[in-house]
Amino acid sequence: MRSAAAVRFGQPGIRRIEPAGDRLAWLQLAIVVAAGCFHAASMAWPFSFGLPALGLAPGQPVGWLQLLALALLAGQLDGARDWRRGAWLGGLFAVAMQCATYWWLFISLHVYGGLAAPLTVLAIVLLAALLGLYYAAASALFVAFAPVQTAWRALFFAAMWLLAELARVKFFTGFPWGEGGYAHVDGWARPLAAWVGVHGLTFMAAGVAAWLAFCLLAPQTRWRSALAGVLASAAVAWLPVFNVGDVEPDPALLKPMSVTLLQGNIPQDEKFVAGTGVATALGWYGEQLQNARGALVIAPETALPMLPQQLPDGYWQALRARFSTGDQAALIGLPLGDLNTGYSNSVLGFRPALPGQAALSQPEPYRYDKHHLVPFGEVIPPGFHWFIRLMNIPLGDFNRGEVGQPSFAWQGQRLAPNICYEDLFGEELAARFVDGPQAPTVFVNISNIAWFGNTVAIDQHLQISRMRALEFGRPMIRATNTGATVIINRLGEVTHLLPRHTRGALSGDVQGRSGITPYAWWAGRFGLWPLWALGLAALGLALLGRRR
Repeated sequence: MRSAAAVRFGQPGIRRIEPAGDRLAWLQLAIVVAAGCFHAASMAWPFSFGLPALGLAPGQPVGWLQLLALALLAGQLDGARDWRRGAWLGGLFAVAMQCATYWWLFISLHVYGGLAAPLTVLAIVLLAALLGLYYAAASALFVAFAPVQTAWRALFFAAMWLLAELARVKFFTGFPWGEGGYAHVDGWARPLAAWVGVHGLTFMAAGVAAWLAFCLLAPQTRWRSALAGVLASAAVAWLPVFNVGDVEPDPALLKPMSVTLLQGNIPQDEKFVAGTGVATALGWYGEQLQNARGALVIAPETALPMLPQQLPDGYWQALRARFSTGDQAALIGLPLGDLNTGYSNSVLGFRPALPGQAALSQPEPYRYDKHHLVPFGEVIPPGFHWFIRLMNIPLGDFNRGEVGQPSFAWQGQRLAPNICYEDLFGEELAARFVDGPQAPTVFVNISNIAWFGNTVAIDQHLQISRMRALEFGRPMIRATNTGATVIINRLGEVTHLLPRHTRGALSGDVQGRSGITPYAWWAGRFGLWPLWALGLAALGLALLGRRR
């Protein structure tokens, strides 16, 4: 007599029998929780020890660990008896994955914000649970509608996972921190970033992981040949046609430009205190801006933690005069605005008059306003002011800048600023590439990640910036308060690095790049729609096949 828990797998007639009842339930839960933690660790190895033989190094991405995590999940979903069990398994995986990824929110909310520790833990778990609903739905759909054949089954899993990740990117302002594709900023999939972007890598990795899981669970005569197919398809990534250096129609390298990146290392609990952090920031950054020798000097997000009209007498005038003549320019992070017009998290650019502007001794500064604001940190969702009042953080509702703001032109370069986690949203940066002749030649990220202490958040953000360099074939220079202050070349390689949580200036050369990668071309014009179409088409085909 067949067990009620029997489920079909692979070709018709091939069945795998699960023990009746829920004897494996706790084991399944333990597997998916562990897999979720593995997935979190794959973006940047969070431990101070490393295992070189396994490719585990502190702060570095671990691609194989991300594949293992999704393979474990796919294997458990393949044996789920119904869509409800699938939803629970997928949701639990997602909660574990996200809590282990951005656990450092505890530091910003509790240590610096003063929110009670139990409420902080509850807030992080609730955020993970809310975002985990996308993955629960994707897993339920997989269990309910996945095709029988192994290859199509793996493709369907990848499509459902892609839809869940896209939902996390898009809805409720988006928070896709820890997406699986970032684990492959090094390794076999890296050359494909310039073609498909991080979401495309996520899709491919999910498909490979699921295929491996399903093949290993299939009869021996079938999984060997299927595994060979997986390895052959992965080898395609190494073909020269997919090399990031060869996909651009105009791969001209521009003249190198010397840069000086400032890292003030102002303690977060002092940063906005008038007698300590504010005075230190104004004094140190003022001195560095006056004495820096790079052709471009960059100070991080809110390096000057005061509005221009609040600065000491003569400070603002001296700053503008410093860069009104000569051969140096500066990009400086600071808040702008007033009570009547509202406030913005901004970058101001100072430079001497360009040709044709000789009559202007002090041209108006360049301005960039942050577009993608942090929920609860820079924009308060309706109905949540009570939550903000529980904390002691200088939060506010900032005005939102436009997508695709002009670049800062200097010494033949077009420098495109982005602030803090804006570089997480590649499709928004891609909007600057629609007009090819005006496309950025260098990305500039300014951040203050001191909110999260000396944690793996610094390493995770570095991998995000490296991925953007790969996608667009552009160098990324980063000036931060506590790290990682770096110069990243167009191949996603860190060429200059300032030790984290130190005060200092990083000097080096950055070489801009022209040309448009395939990802920059299609993401700039269509955003995420091609990826949404891919996932929805897979779902539609599965439903159609099931109906037939």
